[in-house]
Amino acid sequence: MTVTEEFRAARDRLLDLRTNYTGALAEFQWPAFTEFNFGLDWFDAVAKDSARAGANALVIVEKDGSSTRRTWAELSARSSQVANWMRSIGMKRGEKMIVMLGNRVELWEIMLAGIKLGMVMIPTTTQMTPADLQDRVDRGGARWALAGTGDTQKFDKLTGDYTVIHVDGNAPSGALDYSDSAGHPAEFVPEVPTKADETLLLYFTSGTTSKAKLVEHTHTSYPVGHLSTMFWIGLEPGDVHLNVASPGWAKHAWSNFFAPWIAEATVFLYNYDRFDAKALMAQMDAESVTSFCAPPTVWRLLIQADLTALKNPPTKLVSAGEPLNAEVIDQVNRAWGQTIRDGFGQTETTVQIANPPGLPIKIGAMGRPMPGYDVVLIDPATGAAGREGEICLRLDPRPLGLMKSYYGDAEKTADAFRDSVYHTGDMAEMDEQGVITYVGRGDDVFKSSDYRLSPFELESVLIQHPAVAEAAVVPSPDALRLSVPKAFVVAAEGYAPSAELAESILRHCRENLAPYKRIRRLEFADLPKTISGKIRRVELRRNEVARHEGTGGLEAQGMEYRDDDFPSLKS
Repeated sequence: MTVTEEFRAARDRLLDLRTNYTGALAEFQWPAFTEFNFGLDWFDAVAKDSARAGANALVIVEKDGSSTRRTWAELSARSSQVANWMRSIGMKRGEKMIVMLGNRVELWEIMLAGIKLGMVMIPTTTQMTPADLQDRVDRGGARWALAGTGDTQKFDKLTGDYTVIHVDGNAPSGALDYSDSAGHPAEFVPEVPTKADETLLLYFTSGTTSKAKLVEHTHTSYPVGHLSTMFWIGLEPGDVHLNVASPGWAKHAWSNFFAPWIAEATVFLYNYDRFDAKALMAQMDAESVTSFCAPPTVWRLLIQADLTALKNPPTKLVSAGEPLNAEVIDQVNRAWGQTIRDGFGQTETTVQIANPPGLPIKIGAMGRPMPGYDVVLIDPATGAAGREGEICLRLDPRPLGLMKSYYGDAEKTADAFRDSVYHTGDMAEMDEQGVITYVGRGDDVFKSSDYRLSPFELESVLIQHPAVAEAAVVPSPDALRLSVPKAFVVAAEGYAPSAELAESILRHCRENLAPYKRIRRLEFADLPKTISGKIRRVELRRNEVARHEGTGGLEAQGMEYRDDDFPSLKS
């Protein structure tokens, strides 16, 4: 049996069991590959199937209604053409490449081409600042960087031995022009087979330390590991799947690349500047979207609109990031006749825990372990397994959808994989039926609008302002974003708390942080500390929740200032 046939057999068995969770959990086993290349062994193989070759693999619609469409056969040929060009300009297997593009067809061409060639890709959001990019160049060891107009110049101020590729034509001096790839052969022959454990992806993820962790995935951990994600969503051949996630983050790879294409579904994207529920639903109807994944922020925006405007709702609805409340789930169910199902995973893994198709959901719960994942909750104090504790994954057998390591950091890797389990750092509880509910992070990282933010990183920027002596950042409740970053600040000697000073500090943050990281609220206050002098963020978080209880974060509390208090800071 070829690797393509073996992969298809595992995929097809999960499809057969998609509404039989118990059977899938008992029967599923990860394919044991020594060699595998998603671009060559799967995507190209599907593209050669006469039943799929002419079907759309990718559809991108712009806000003006124009669209870009690529069939499986077209993307297969074009990505091989790009891979041949990449080889011709000196790209070599194992070299690192920053990929910083929005939702445009070139992103999918390059991802497939990079997989075929054996490049190690570092997907990066276009919101990155030069300082963020310098860290990716340095720690990622990037030899190549690919970006479009508006972003290429961000690399001008960086140091390092790398080459920039410009995607939009008329490449600036010193950069290569992606359009030169057009004249190369549309058949790609690899120099050597791709080993299953070769590094494919490096994703940066926030943490509580001074530097973000760098997650290493292989040619099987995401490309094959997302079988669990396909099962959770319930994707099938012929589905049209829309996932609202920004490029550069792991969730984009989850269900705008691997999971839909594993299922032989169409990836659909709708590009917009500002969220417009009516326009989004119109496009979903026009493109016959059958499967929809969105973070809770988008679901909360959607229910503010008339959901009945969507005449042919998707039959598969999922959400990830944080638990949805009953109101959102109920409103969508009444309008669309379908239930939103939560799921849980990390950049380090594919979907570990989720509400699978065919089972009733428990409001607020993450769900149950996915096929291929053996989940255990471990008490951090005693090390004993039980109904409450840290979410851990047993490593015998090791789930294929788990990262290889924290790249370049043996100490962090060893800590995450200690005691024969993988430690997620997330806390949960399990009921008598085995349904798992999320409790919180074991550290201080939090989410805002589905972005995971590190207090340490934001505080490092805050204290660069001369008026800030100390600072602590915690999530502050927000009706739309779930939470927003709030800074508690102790003013430096010689500075008095005031609206003017708050505006100055918030402007400093705006100028030195990517938009999704911006401090949205600021309060001058003393900081609670432990006897050893460590700031008790947990106390600040608890107090912040209590102060805003019942207000949805709509009302300022204490000596608090918000970015929208100042006209100069409004987005």
